[in-house]
Amino acid sequence: MSEAELVLRSRRVVTPEGMRAAAVAVAAGRIVAVLPYDADVPAGARLEDFGDDVVLPGLVDTHVHVNDPGRTEWEGFWTATRAAAAGGITTLLDMPLNSLPPTTTVGNLRVKQEVARDKAHIDVGFWGGALPDNVGDLRPLHEAGVFGFKAFLSPSGVDEFPHLDQEQLARSLAEIAGFGGLLIVHAEDPHHLASAPQHGGPEYAHFLASRPRDAEDTAVANLIAQAKRLDARVHVLHLSSGDALPMISAAKAEGVAITVETCPHYLTLTAEEVPDGASEFKCCPPIREAANQDLLWRALADGTIDCVVTDHSPSTADLKTDDFATAWGGISGLQLSLSAVWTEARRRGHGLQDVVRWMSERTAALAGLANKGAIAPGRDADFAVLAPDESFTVDPAALQHRNRVTAYAGRTLYGVVRSTWLRGHRIAADGTFTEPRGRLLTRHP
Repeated sequence: MSEAELVLRSRRVVTPEGMRAAAVAVAAGRIVAVLPYDADVPAGARLEDFGDDVVLPGLVDTHVHVNDPGRTEWEGFWTATRAAAAGGITTLLDMPLNSLPPTTTVGNLRVKQEVARDKAHIDVGFWGGALPDNVGDLRPLHEAGVFGFKAFLSPSGVDEFPHLDQEQLARSLAEIAGFGGLLIVHAEDPHHLASAPQHGGPEYAHFLASRPRDAEDTAVANLIAQAKRLDARVHVLHLSSGDALPMISAAKAEGVAITVETCPHYLTLTAEEVPDGASEFKCCPPIREAANQDLLWRALADGTIDCVVTDHSPSTADLKTDDFATAWGGISGLQLSLSAVWTEARRRGHGLQDVVRWMSERTAALAGLANKGAIAPGRDADFAVLAPDESFTVDPAALQHRNRVTAYAGRTLYGVVRSTWLRGHRIAADGTFTEPRGRLLTRHP
């Protein structure tokens, strides 16, 4: 404690041992001790006392589409990382597609890193992409520090990132397993999608029918079979189908190295409440019915679903037309994810310790970020300070995203983020931000 430069004190600090009154000592950007609330503050250390506001570890969002470079009119590192900081997120991993170029070669990774370097308000890492023709690029990307590889099993929506068929999936997965990497998968089966009714138009019910649960279920079953056969690590992205949960639970029980995420919009929004023509609610796979949502919450509680991430996937407002068939599919959620999940979690009897486990601890573990995800000695001094019992009404004009289109507009959410801290520096508070302090992260060997 004697070397501490900063002490953050609160009557409610979420630690791996639970929520308790504590004083968190920080030196050189790291947590050096977690001490009793009334511990003496060392001479020369600055004290920040948050009273009853809750100090959480900074959130780690491993599923973000920043779209920079190439589609910066959709988003960008400056705006995405500011929005993240406003929402208590201190680390994000950028997806390899929707930017131009996609992160599918080491050269393309370097382009993206250079663009991000001076714009990142929070720490940023990168996923690589697995395409039908880039198997030879996977190991070099791994060695260059990407955190794993994303693949689609159905069309991605952008021509420069084609999906893998089952033979191509097996080839890429075998290569990745050979060097101990991780494949993260958009799991929808293209044959089920092709055979589903495709009406188009403004009716949400028609869009929902065009992306049936069995498309997810079949793709997940095939992925489990491939992972089991190749002894490979796989991660299911943005699970929305509750019907896939029993096979995932069984696979985990058999020792298959599979993890699963879901997203705030699947946990807080329901198909029954989506207005026709409101394509700000469009995403793939889609927001499903309330009964399905209950299954996702149960799976979070029992550990079948490991974590919650945003899948922040913005676009310009003009692409959000009232035709669900042609509108861009993606929900912007970075700034609101903590509050949205906490609002529904508290209603269902979960605590902030659960939210931290889903949105910080397990996401950090997924990416192998040993310095993130907990308020514990040796970890980075990344924090979110939250007033959990205060509510606010979502005003799109108050969002930091480049395009302020949101499915949460007008909703009342609980949990006001008072401030966000990165390596012991307050980077966001009350709508103001410091200059970018984020670092570019690479996978640890």
